[in-house]
Amino acid sequence: MDALRVENVHKLYGNIEAVKGINFSVKEGEIFGLIGPNGAGKTTALRMISTLITITSGKITVCGYDVATQGDEVRKSISYLPEDAGAYKDLSGRTYLRFIAGFFTDSDETDKMTQRGIDIANLGDRIDSKVNTYSKGMMRRLLIARAIMTSPRFAIMDEVTSGLDVMNAHDIRELIREIAGSGVTVLLSSHNMYEVESLCDRVAMINKGEIIMQGTPAELKAKYNANNLEEVFIRGVKSVEQSV
Repeated sequence: MDALRVENVHKLYGNIEAVKGINFSVKEGEIFGLIGPNGAGKTTALRMISTLITITSGKITVCGYDVATQGDEVRKSISYLPEDAGAYKDLSGRTYLRFIAGFFTDSDETDKMTQRGIDIANLGDRIDSKVNTYSKGMMRRLLIARAIMTSPRFAIMDEVTSGLDVMNAHDIRELIREIAGSGVTVLLSSHNMYEVESLCDRVAMINKGEIIMQGTPAELKAKYNANNLEEVFIRGVKSVEQSV
């Protein structure tokens, strides 16, 4: 079964068509990458999938629910971690996770969800430090824990390692692999082609609001006789531009 189906989806802002009839699907249990340059339509697509903005036309189903007519059910099934997500900096990591858990559980379950978040974040004693003392990597672990402790079926992450150093980015990628291994389907966007190639089972490349190619990293590298996904993307974009 597909965890996500995006079918001929368009998004218009006035006369500007930000997304132009895109089609792709994500299978249950896989890590799927949506990649492309700034302004390509990635974040717009993720926000439509997350029910944060409405689609202009087409259809999106998440875990079998239509985002246009069953938004409440979609929101119960997903977590969405935007690139610019933050946390209350005057709280400790533990208190922040407990605060968030309170929105999703009754009092009997709050402790369990909070502990699940603490286990995912894996910050050791620093879980009791104030968030404003956290490094970028620690903050990202806390935010991923916040998103996953609710046990979503489908996790959406936008530029999840943006701004992190090599070691922290590596740790976050390992955390995402663990999350997917636990049965959560993951859709992520990234500018980092190495990250996508190492993490994702399949990818779709979007440029100027259109999906220009999709497949496994190995399939796309073979198609374009490329050594890596960065070369694939450059050649794919040039191919589209030359055909216009």
